[in-house]
Amino acid sequence: MKYLFGIVLMVGGFLLGTAWKNQDQNPGDDQQYTPVSAEATISESEEENSVANLASVPVRSRLTSDEKAIISLFEDAAPSTVFIATSEYQRDYWSMDVSEIPKGTGTGFVWSKEGHIITNFHVIRGADRAKVTLSDQSTWDATLVGYEASKDLAVLKIDAPKAKLKPIPLGDSEKLKVGQFVFAIGNPFGLDQTLTTGVISALGREIESVSGVPIRGVIQTDAAINPGNSGGPLINSSGELIGVNTAIYSPSGAYAGIGFSIPVDEVKWAVPQLIEFGKVIRPTMGVELDAYNIAKRVGVTGVMVRNVYKGSAAEKAGVFPTVRNRRGEIELGDIIIAINRDKISTRNDVLLAIEKYQPGEEITLKVIRAGEVKELPLILDEAR
Repeated sequence: MKYLFGIVLMVGGFLLGTAWKNQDQNPGDDQQYTPVSAEATISESEEENSVANLASVPVRSRLTSDEKAIISLFEDAAPSTVFIATSEYQRDYWSMDVSEIPKGTGTGFVWSKEGHIITNFHVIRGADRAKVTLSDQSTWDATLVGYEASKDLAVLKIDAPKAKLKPIPLGDSEKLKVGQFVFAIGNPFGLDQTLTTGVISALGREIESVSGVPIRGVIQTDAAINPGNSGGPLINSSGELIGVNTAIYSPSGAYAGIGFSIPVDEVKWAVPQLIEFGKVIRPTMGVELDAYNIAKRVGVTGVMVRNVYKGSAAEKAGVFPTVRNRRGEIELGDIIIAINRDKISTRNDVLLAIEKYQPGEEITLKVIRAGEVKELPLILDEAR
């Protein structure tokens, strides 16, 4: 009987629990509860669809129009930009064996389908060998066509197929404005194909070239230019070359917010001559200029003529040199104060003034002679 009574209690408890559970799952009309609304269900569904749709959208389609423009600009200009590695030969003191050791790296860009590559002169200065790597990673031996140290420009040539060469389009540096966007492409620290962006910070800057002659009209930019960027292109938002990156201003040697580029108009003037003649054909007057600022000592802003070479353009024009007269007294030569409209105060001013002209062109020298101002017409010779 005990066992039978226990079994009855267990079965009864089980049935009672089952009935209670079913009542929870199927509440009656008198039981209160909060159902999930249709609106909430739709919101959750929409959220899930939004996440799914967002995940399916390509990343590129979410770029801004400005970003797309810069990407397109880089993709168009990158094939015109090259990497330059130089080396030099050294002979072992004991074995007399000659070995080739790395010297430096830099950047350049394609000038023509004939394989002409433009870079800075200081990139290849002192090198015995140069190799050019194109954007497709093919590497070519380069030969030096010519250079102009006073402009820090050099022309190399590679024998690559024309299909591999994409010349960069040329812009106009006279139309540049402070504040416009610029882009520098190069290989800083040997890193391949790097793009930096910035604006033109200033125009008309002056920096000293490798030869010591100043380069005028230089572009200043805050686009990062680091070691290895030298010789690379500075381009505008149309993808046109507006300058050749050449130097940075930095106390530490790293980028500090100020970079300089040779204006493209200087490049367009020098490169064709380098390709044709291997050098820049310069005009000359045939004078030796004073290096001691004697004109300044006598209270005149200008440059004194120390000597006039025989048969030169200056002699034909009647330029007067510094001489010692019969009494042993020094008679100062003509002091050049202007060449055409260019005012002259230093020897570099003279060089930069006459380089605007071609041999055979006539210029007007304005000089002070014995306290009087004279104007002398002069036909320029070709420098030898």
